[in-house]
Amino acid sequence: MFSDSRESFELADAYLHRGVLGPGSRADALHVALATTGGADVIVSWNYKHIVNLRRIRLFNSVNLEWGYNPVEIRTPQEVLQYDEAI
Repeated sequence: MFSDSRESFELADAYLHRGVLGPGSRADALHVALATTGGADVIVSWNYKHIVNLRRIRLFNSVNLEWGYNPVEIRTPQEVLQYDEAI
């Protein structure tokens, strides 16, 4: 499913309005909004300050639910990748 970019920008604005992120983090808000409106199951990021942060993940998903979207999993690459220790 492809997202409507206008819808993504509106959702990003909702994150900013609700204080999930500050106004200087609009690109991070849009990153999460595009993934959410696009139907992504998981966002993988190293951005601990603005994205991979338990308090913020809960706030992102709170807004997502209010707007009628599914919650999105937000994880680090370490949580997603599996390494074969035998190799």
